[in-house]
Amino acid sequence: MENYLTAEGLEKLKKELNRLENTERKELSEKLKYAISFGDLRENAAYHQAKEQQGFLEGRIAELKSTIANACVAEKGTGDEVCIGSTVVLACGDSREKYQIVGHDEADVFSGKISYKSPLGEAVFGKKIGGKIILETPGGKIKYEIVGID
Repeated sequence: MENYLTAEGLEKLKKELNRLENTERKELSEKLKYAISFGDLRENAAYHQAKEQQGFLEGRIAELKSTIANACVAEKGTGDEVCIGSTVVLACGDSREKYQIVGHDEADVFSGKISYKSPLGEAVFGKKIGGKIILETPGGKIKYEIVGID
């Protein structure tokens, strides 16, 4: 499965992986050593909590390694049509909305980053300035026009 990322998104994931492997793993190791020093592990809440944290940490590390290994860095387009890495400006009536189109691992709607596989991302993908989109939502249809691509 292709896993598209922007160059910035890939770098962000690599930094997170580095931090988890080189900082958080060591800190958690120290927590485990300290918890083990309490003795009887069967009823040692600190030990069980640290082991649970270790499981989550190792799971995230494995997930990041897989994502990075399978990453396909999307080259920024020419600005003529919406692609991964494009920033698109949409008009909806008198309001303007701005989104960067990214892969699903980078998507964060609160930061203005939407996946190219999201309903809005799919609707704008490949379109040009002036393109009109009608998006079906639970609240009804929303009409957008692409007024800018960066």
